[in-house]
Amino acid sequence: MKDIFSIDNEYVAHTYGRFPVALVKGKGADIWDTEGKKYIDLGSGIAVNIFGIADDEWQAAVTEQLGKLQHTSNLYYTEPCAKLAELLCKRTSMKKVFYGNSGAEANECAIKAARLYSYNKYGEGRSTIITLKNSFHGRTITTLSATGQDVFHTKFGPFTEGFVYCEADNTEQLRQLVEENNCCAIMFEVVQGEGGVHVLSKEFVAEIAKLAKEKDLITIVDEVQTGNGRTGKLYGYMNYDIQPDVVTTAKGLGGGLPIGVCMLGEKMKDVFTPGTHGSTFGGNPVCCAGAYSILSRIDEKLMSEVAEKSAYIRSELEDATGVESVSGMGLMLGIETQRPAGDIIKDAMEQGVLVLSAKTKVRLLPPLNISMEDLKTAIAILKEVIAR
Repeated sequence: MKDIFSIDNEYVAHTYGRFPVALVKGKGADIWDTEGKKYIDLGSGIAVNIFGIADDEWQAAVTEQLGKLQHTSNLYYTEPCAKLAELLCKRTSMKKVFYGNSGAEANECAIKAARLYSYNKYGEGRSTIITLKNSFHGRTITTLSATGQDVFHTKFGPFTEGFVYCEADNTEQLRQLVEENNCCAIMFEVVQGEGGVHVLSKEFVAEIAKLAKEKDLITIVDEVQTGNGRTGKLYGYMNYDIQPDVVTTAKGLGGGLPIGVCMLGEKMKDVFTPGTHGSTFGGNPVCCAGAYSILSRIDEKLMSEVAEKSAYIRSELEDATGVESVSGMGLMLGIETQRPAGDIIKDAMEQGVLVLSAKTKVRLLPPLNISMEDLKTAIAILKEVIAR
């Protein structure tokens, strides 16, 4: 019988550079491969499994809903869809929710919403969106176009027009781009994850909010990776003194099931009307039931634990041998190392710790509820590997 590796290589499109590990089961931050080897997972499926693997409460919520109704179209109402929207809005002060299935879909929705708002109010031509260099907003043609990295703007052209890119934290360039383009929105991540775990300055974010108010621009905060408690607040923008017009999120909200959300603020709440947007699977009752379980448990106690664990990791790594710097916020951290990040990831995996990369950095995105025992064991191994 063929093994998992050969079957995958023969039948799955080669869009991923997979590690030579086949994972089969897990619990919390612990995960096992087909050989029975145990790993401590400091990546949580790229910020998805925020309560770890096979979380009991999440499983119960999903299983209960599976026994009731697994899907219906958006021509009908369902309780999980409505209840999750209510909870999202009450926790964020946003007013309306659109459901998709991924972060890219949530960002596509945000882009459409901003351009529709501008079209309805100002007519044709006012459609340019400012995003940041080193941003990442998805892999559809339009969200690739929104992504401020030249490496993504090849091979798949023509790309969607209407995006210009500003250096992160460059307020002068931001204002210049607003003045020189017919802009409708500014779209940004408060921590650029794929772009190297760079935290935006409070001054720059304040300037975004100021310009948006002056020019009636829509502020779109991409919280696909930073959202759902990852930064130590429910959503990353809450670390800044702003209230966005649009917030997108995905990843950790579903706890492992695919869901994307575009939340619309007061100015945007009525921009969509029947027929202007849609999704077959958006608002799926099983995914929404799982997400409700996740969101309802992201509370102040958990956020306090995230801050404590973040401080512990920083205290262990900031002055450690082989570490150049540590960036990030909460449990979204990037480690610039003297050795190549790829070598460290490989060596850590051999020692039973799974970590990620972001540009030249080792990236940590552990489950928010990882035990201190697991965390201390994993960080000790990571320190040893980095110091080699």
